[in-house]
Amino acid sequence: MALIKTVRGYTPKLGANCFLAENATVVGEVVMGDHCTVWFNAVVRGDVHSITIGNNTNIQDGAIIHCTYQKAKVVIGHNVSIAHSAIVHGCTIEDNVLIGMGAIIMDDAVIGTGSVIAAGAVVLPGTKVEPGSIYAGTPAKRVKDVGPEMQEVIARTARNYPLYAEWYK
Repeated sequence: MALIKTVRGYTPKLGANCFLAENATVVGEVVMGDHCTVWFNAVVRGDVHSITIGNNTNIQDGAIIHCTYQKAKVVIGHNVSIAHSAIVHGCTIEDNVLIGMGAIIMDDAVIGTGSVIAAGAVVLPGTKVEPGSIYAGTPAKRVKDVGPEMQEVIARTARNYPLYAEWYK
C-alpha cells in the first residue's frame, strides 16, 4: 500500500479511481483529480506548500513533485504525463502536457497547454513555455511547435496510464 501521510494537519485528497503503486509516497497538502496514477517510487510531497493535480494525470516511476516553502506551489492540469525520474518543483503545468524522462521543471516556470518538455531538459526558474511548444536542452529552449503526431503521443500517453493501472488492481 502506498504511503499516504498527513503533514502539518494536511491529509492528501485523492479523486475517484486513482492508482498509487505500493511504494509511491503522497504526503501533505495534495489534491489529486480523478483517474490519476502515481507509479513506483514516485513522490508527491506537499509538506511545504500545496500541490494540485487535475484529472487523468500520471506521475511515472521515480518522479518527484515538490514545492518551495511559502513561495512556490505546484499546479498540474488535466491529461498531463510526467515521465520517469522527472522533477517538477514549484511550477505550473497546464493541460495536455508531456514532461519527458529526467526533465527538471524549476520554480515559477509555466508550461503552456499542449507542450512537450524533452527528456533531460532543464526548465529554469520563471521560464514561460508557450502553448504547443517543444522545449529541449539545458537550459531548455524552444526547438519547434508540437505537430499532429506529437499531439497524438501526448493524448495516447495520458489515455494509456489509467489502462495500465487497471492491470495492477
